[in-house]
Amino acid sequence: MTRRRLTPDEVALWQKVTETTDRLHPQRDPQPKPRPKPKPQKTPTVGLDPFELGQTSKPVKRLHQLQPPLAERISNAPLRMDQKAFGKMKRGKLVPEGRIDLHGMTLDRAHPALIRFILASQASGKRLVLVITGKGRKGADDGPIPTPRGILKNQVPQWLTMPPLAHAVLQVSEAHISHGGAGAYYVYLKRPR
Repeated sequence: MTRRRLTPDEVALWQKVTETTDRLHPQRDPQPKPRPKPKPQKTPTVGLDPFELGQTSKPVKRLHQLQPPLAERISNAPLRMDQKAFGKMKRGKLVPEGRIDLHGMTLDRAHPALIRFILASQASGKRLVLVITGKGRKGADDGPIPTPRGILKNQVPQWLTMPPLAHAVLQVSEAHISHGGAGAYYVYLKRPR
């Protein structure tokens, strides 16, 4: 904000006000003397240890370990299959040998169907299968606790890492867009013994 200059009328009014008033502290000087500016002192730089911001602070203890998003957990999983085949699979160049569609199923129906499909596919010698879960409905999230979108989408990767499927599954990855994208998973199976 810029200061404006007083008009001659305002200056005359202020003069009349000051003539009719008494000072609160008559013993003080009406115009204070300006203080001299302090001279800047140079700080010695020789002999100082290097300082890093926060070097003496204590690490903050995390009270809650929040689970990373599902896509991040799957992509950060260790690679247990051939890297070249994994690259082809992620680009959609490998064609799945079998597929199961779990759209519209409840958890009670989807879990046994997935177990049967994975074990039967492994027994028949298939290596790459496609599990279609769908992305889930976009519903209203009214509660204070966020609920993940797509129950099957979040549950299927967990089922694939638990017995009886854990010994049959080698790698789980999100499908290429040509095979369903975020609504499907590639499941690379181990060779039957």
